[in-house]
Amino acid sequence: MKTLVLKFYVKMQILRHDQGQDLIEYALTAALIALAATAGMGTIASAISSAFTAVGTKLTTYTS
Repeated sequence: MKTLVLKFYVKMQILRHDQGQDLIEYALTAALIALAATAGMGTIASAISSAFTAVGTKLTTYTS
């Protein structure tokens, strides 16, 4: 009976231990930041592309 109570106590201590929760929270935060950065890069890339196209068009007009 004593070993059964001891085993139950050890299992309860393992379940109470929550250090792994921090790792999951950090991983979810990093994934959210990566998702936001990926979504934002598409918008920024198209804006930069159109700006370079506009500059290239102006330069072609002035050099001709």
